[in-house]
Amino acid sequence: MEDKLEQIAEILAASTSTVALTGAGISVDSGIPAFRGSQGLWGKYDPMEYASIDAFQRDPARVWGMLNELDDLVLSARPNRAHRALTQLEVMGALDIVVTQNIDGLHQEAGSRAVVEFHGSSRRLACLDCGRVFGRNELSMNVMPPRCACGGLIKPDVVFFGEPIPQRAMLAAMAAAQACTAMLVVGTSAVVAPASHLPVLAQSAGAKVIEINLEPTPLTGRVADFSIRADGSDVLPVLVELVERHMQPQAARPSGLA
Repeated sequence: MEDKLEQIAEILAASTSTVALTGAGISVDSGIPAFRGSQGLWGKYDPMEYASIDAFQRDPARVWGMLNELDDLVLSARPNRAHRALTQLEVMGALDIVVTQNIDGLHQEAGSRAVVEFHGSSRRLACLDCGRVFGRNELSMNVMPPRCACGGLIKPDVVFFGEPIPQRAMLAAMAAAQACTAMLVVGTSAVVAPASHLPVLAQSAGAKVIEINLEPTPLTGRVADFSIRADGSDVLPVLVELVERHMQPQAARPSGLA
């Protein structure tokens, strides 16, 4: 693995535009369970019964029961070493943008400035009727399901199965994938479209794709140039040190965050 990490660090140090695509796996060490895999949340809750927009509209109180359980975990979670390592790469000028499928807000809490929330954020609520968006603390959650002043159902401002990706997030993520010369894919099963298409888009545009995940994914051996079977919390801090060393002889490239 050491040789692979050296090669990856060299690629990241030389990359003119780097994107990180992150999934639920990056937040497991923060106490938030992954959705898929052997310890996945969907092993406990059928996603079609709890995470589809049809299921929510059919029985919102039942779905909110699951959401409240997840919220307890999310609200108590704090960024881990993987989140902080990506922030360090950004500060160094070795990472331009994070595209995350996560709804926990931990990248921003860790200090990342350029974050595309591909699936929305659980820290916001939205009315299905009038479209009004609320901060999490603006509404009382004592009555389930919560409702807007207009009478509409309130849901977290996240993308349920059966809902489209917000256009702004979709366009920003696609533009980043097409323009990057390196893509870090961390902690995602790479099976949920359209997020799973982003590494393919990056590869088609000539980028190097680096996958860090505990389990094999559809990217492994096909799309990814490098696949590291490890936890992002263990690997990313090491990569930060290696990238910094490779960048020392050269002037750090300007960050796209100005």
